[in-house]
Amino acid sequence: MNLNDFMKREGEQPLDCIVQNGGFCGIFRKIACIGDSLSSGEHESYENEAKGYHDYYDYSWGQFFARDVGCTVYNFSKGGMTAKAYDKFARENGFYDDAYKSQAYIIALGVNDVSRAIEGVTELGELSDIDLTDHAKNRATFTGFYASIIAKYQAIQPKAKFFLMTIPRDGGSSERQALYDKHAELLWGISKMLPNCYVLDFRKYAPLYDEAFKKSFYLGGHMNACGYRLTALMVESYIDYIIRHNPEDFVQVGFIGTPYHNAKRKW
Repeated sequence: MNLNDFMKREGEQPLDCIVQNGGFCGIFRKIACIGDSLSSGEHESYENEAKGYHDYYDYSWGQFFARDVGCTVYNFSKGGMTAKAYDKFARENGFYDDAYKSQAYIIALGVNDVSRAIEGVTELGELSDIDLTDHAKNRATFTGFYASIIAKYQAIQPKAKFFLMTIPRDGGSSERQALYDKHAELLWGISKMLPNCYVLDFRKYAPLYDEAFKKSFYLGGHMNACGYRLTALMVESYIDYIIRHNPEDFVQVGFIGTPYHNAKRKW
């Protein structure tokens, strides 16, 4: 056994090592995935010249993650979800209830928000839209709504870890790519403003979702089963990387959701 395989490796990039059985993701026993269709295992059908959209949660990357790691993963997601719509969706489905408290939250929102920005319906906004003293005062932009989601779950489950996912490169229009770049920049900014937040920067480290990629891993405009499986492996590997490179941040994960902590170590 080489202990160095389980620690920080100098020069390692987040997806250099694809872990088996989730690696150190196994330290979390309950995880919630907040997202849209691409977090819901959505499959796109096509019959009689009409498209159909089907959220098959059992094929979501979150449920592949759960089966790999052996933990509980909640799908707080739905096709078409935006940061603005999430609060109403969560309240209607009880996702703020104590029964769903999780040790980690993975947030994969932004694709539909960018589409709304292109349509002129909403704005991505700026980091200045976040009011750190009262998130109810956040501006009504993607950034404001997104930060409010984190703040609400931090109030429900203090010390939980949050993993914010950027959008992979996909060769789309230049306007969309520029907004995806801004989305990534905003998530990095939010991660520095709010505690216990880490970025899964798929925009920088995931493979290009080009035509060759989509031929194997997409079905229409959404992923197929293999695509969601691959996404699970990438999410698991990236989080394992973050834990190995920031071990002091995770030594007390077992106390999240309990009244206890170890005052001698970072909390």
